[in-house]
Amino acid sequence: MLKRCMLHENDWICEGRDVGERLDKFLMPKLVGLSRVKLQVAIHEGLVMLNGHATKPSQQLHAGDQITVRIPDPIVGGESPDAEAMALDILYEDESLLVVNKPAGLVVHPGAGNSHGTLVNALLHHCKSISGVGGPGRPGIVHRLDKETSGCIVVAKSDTIHSALAAQFASRLTEKAYLALVVGVPRMPHGTIDGAIGRHPIHRQKMAVVERGRASLTTYRVLASEGTQALVECHPKTGRTHQIRVHLKHLGHPVVGDPVYGRRGAFSRHFLHAWKLAFSHPATNAKVSFTAPLPPDFPEWARVALPAIKPPPTRFRAARQ
Repeated sequence: MLKRCMLHENDWICEGRDVGERLDKFLMPKLVGLSRVKLQVAIHEGLVMLNGHATKPSQQLHAGDQITVRIPDPIVGGESPDAEAMALDILYEDESLLVVNKPAGLVVHPGAGNSHGTLVNALLHHCKSISGVGGPGRPGIVHRLDKETSGCIVVAKSDTIHSALAAQFASRLTEKAYLALVVGVPRMPHGTIDGAIGRHPIHRQKMAVVERGRASLTTYRVLASEGTQALVECHPKTGRTHQIRVHLKHLGHPVVGDPVYGRRGAFSRHFLHAWKLAFSHPATNAKVSFTAPLPPDFPEWARVALPAIKPPPTRFRAARQ
């Protein structure tokens, strides 16, 4: 059977008669209060890992497999947030989903110290129906952005659409482009940052590039620069916690205003923006893409330079700093 591993209360090792069982089928009785649909979404979102890697609900278990479950409380239970009338910058909306340009400073869903005034509160007021797969605390939320990160975020209006979008994110079929204002100007105008990410060995609240972390890959190119700052376009090929911020720190050019991986200085937030998002619309299978304009708090030189930027080269070569 799957038994608890002493390393963590939510880690198990597969053995005995449960070898060959589907991952989702076996975990169902272990995760009380979680429906099979919600569990499958959690697996697609990478909240359940098999031997340190993202997997799929139908994956068969083998002897010695280690299953790690990191499902946050909101997906398991909790009270439903209140609907609140708030302005939303909606880039696109239909009967299946909507794409919102989230402003910096707006928390995505309720949590400790943020029970009101979140994107979820606004969505509950705006939408007549919304997906409940993410749990009472995260209706409609397919993916998240940090509080200080602005830009594109997609919201599902039904459980079916939510599950389909979550599967695309988990399988890395979505395309994401971020804009970061960084300290200094990278020596290489474009490149690839290939560094495994895990918990910082000393400062456990932070992430870092570590030897035994999870494989992480980000491509980047410098779009413009002014003095001691540069505007950098980043494409995360994996979805690790704080990936872009950690990788740019590792490159030697942390995001401006980032108090965790750089310095806050005189800035009110870290300057990271979810610029573009593309995916296959689950209802039509058509490829759709969205762009969130650069916020006004970015420096004028960056906002002026952006419209003149040419498409990226077809290949990036590895950066060596």
